[in-house]
Amino acid sequence: MRVLWVFAHPEQRSLSGALRDAGVRWLEDAGHQVMVSDLYAMGWNPIVSGEDFAHDARERLIVGDASALAYASGRLSADIVEEQRKIAWADTLVFQFPLWWYGMPAILKGWFDRIFVKGFAFGVNDPGTGQTLRYGQGNLSGKTAMVVTSVGARESSIGPRGINGEINELLFPLQHGTLWYTGISVVPPLVVHGADRAAVEDYELAVKQLRGRLQELPETPPIRFRCQNGGDYDGRLELRSDIAPGQRGPQIHVDDSDRIAPAARTSGGDVIG
Repeated sequence: MRVLWVFAHPEQRSLSGALRDAGVRWLEDAGHQVMVSDLYAMGWNPIVSGEDFAHDARERLIVGDASALAYASGRLSADIVEEQRKIAWADTLVFQFPLWWYGMPAILKGWFDRIFVKGFAFGVNDPGTGQTLRYGQGNLSGKTAMVVTSVGARESSIGPRGINGEINELLFPLQHGTLWYTGISVVPPLVVHGADRAAVEDYELAVKQLRGRLQELPETPPIRFRCQNGGDYDGRLELRSDIAPGQRGPQIHVDDSDRIAPAARTSGGDVIG
């Protein structure tokens, strides 16, 4: 595999940092190629601006149009181009972050905002049919992604009946609305629970789980999100009435069961040491 590991945690000495190191080391020892984008260490700028697109500040900035023009004409800023180069090189993407306020850290959201520009990650059409290629199709099709996230909540509270909500539904905007939207297949996430209660044995268990998931990654079946152009949606992009009748919510956009595939779980979490 050619793996791009995108890491978003401000503390290198955290459990997240230790898990990243263990994961990258295992991949390299197994003969895989790895690049790491450590966003905090890089001082990544998460803010979209006209400077990203060499945009004339005297003109109104329409981000989609400006980004598409800059991408097509080779005028994107150098930091964006470098991250796009890494994505193009990789066949596998690992996104590792602590779950903060039910989402990814702002620095990672800003990475997607700036890197996944029109023409590169969306706004792509089939030249033959004119169909918009998204949700299972697009420029990033053929790549696989896995989320590795640590949460403070105990496992029971972030399950199907837990007060925090089911983890795959919390990750739906990233796994479905960002990754699958751009054509990237997504395998079930690895979730490390109990972020503020991790002990040495929790770390050891998390490393074991992570190594196992990385070893199995090439053969791991992805979450079977429905493809936009696969016939399950009508002309208004609404799920056909005969599919999952009477049901609502994120789970109806997965076609292998009534529920989103369960996450792989451990019992550790992030501890800043």
